[in-house]
Amino acid sequence: MAEIENNESAAACKPVALVLGITGGIGGAVAGKLLANGYTVRAMHRNAEANATKSPQYEWVSGDAMNRDDVMKAASGVDLIVHAVNPPGYRNWGALVLPMIDNTIAAAEAVGARILMPGTVYNFAPETFDTITEDSPQNPVTFKGGIRVALEQRLEAAAGRGIQVILVRAGDFFGPGAGNNWFAQAVVKPGAPLKAITNPAAPGVGHQWAYLPDVAETMVRLVARADELPTFARFHMEGFWDADGKQLGNAIRRVTGLTELPTKRFPWWMLRIAKPFVPVFRELTEMRYLWQRELHMRNDRLVARLGVEPRTPIDQAVRETLSSLGCLDAQAGPDTPKSLEVAGETRLSA
Repeated sequence: MAEIENNESAAACKPVALVLGITGGIGGAVAGKLLANGYTVRAMHRNAEANATKSPQYEWVSGDAMNRDDVMKAASGVDLIVHAVNPPGYRNWGALVLPMIDNTIAAAEAVGARILMPGTVYNFAPETFDTITEDSPQNPVTFKGGIRVALEQRLEAAAGRGIQVILVRAGDFFGPGAGNNWFAQAVVKPGAPLKAITNPAAPGVGHQWAYLPDVAETMVRLVARADELPTFARFHMEGFWDADGKQLGNAIRRVTGLTELPTKRFPWWMLRIAKPFVPVFRELTEMRYLWQRELHMRNDRLVARLGVEPRTPIDQAVRETLSSLGCLDAQAGPDTPKSLEVAGETRLSA
């Protein structure tokens, strides 16, 4: 009996995190890290029962991030709300993004929880490019960029009312479980041996990438030091900086052993022609400017706080990503890891 009581007492002392968007790439990655760091992880999903069977390590509750009552109920007793929910495939940003963050803010204020959220680069216009800090001017040139600025303004206002917000901006996601992203949907073709590498960037233009497990590790390390952080804490990750747009492709060649693997240009012209008929192409074309100019986010503030930015060696990150996408199966060597299941869905850019 004493042992049962001690176990119940230990469980009661665990911090509780509510993860919104747990079946997406970053939500799932952060949830796993929180669980490994002693959190009880509560997951809200419209199909909670089915997900509970697949991932019983989490505490599943039914709900919709667009329904404030659902979010408020799910947040009861939590210490942290991870806002990783995002409209899939770039769609319906105008109708979904701001109402969802308003619901999260309301729930956090009601229970006194912190908010942890991944940020994007959409906030920044081309004139701020090359080197960007957390406090660089935000003058977006796109519809989605304007929404992201409004979202951050609402979070900053909530922080002014006493709710701690931790926001981590990173480059384009890639990695096991990252779902729909530029690496998986443009750079390589999932589920088949590689025949070419596609580069969406203009010739010689560098690009910033973020390996999903590193992003999750960074976010959870910051949560562990939350008491040392300001109420509104924004950080940039450097991730993998591909200085000339060729280094990611070179890593793919090293990992696969296909040293002569050609690089192709991304068919932006096709997106322009098809965008009147395919809404997602219109959304992707709007973000082309991120591939035409270098955007290099500095991580000085993050390193000053954590001492180091978590980084997986690029060849290891690429190998694990390609394996998860089924691209190594037909050309695997004895040391190539088996394919991992790709779960969830996330945006095409961080």
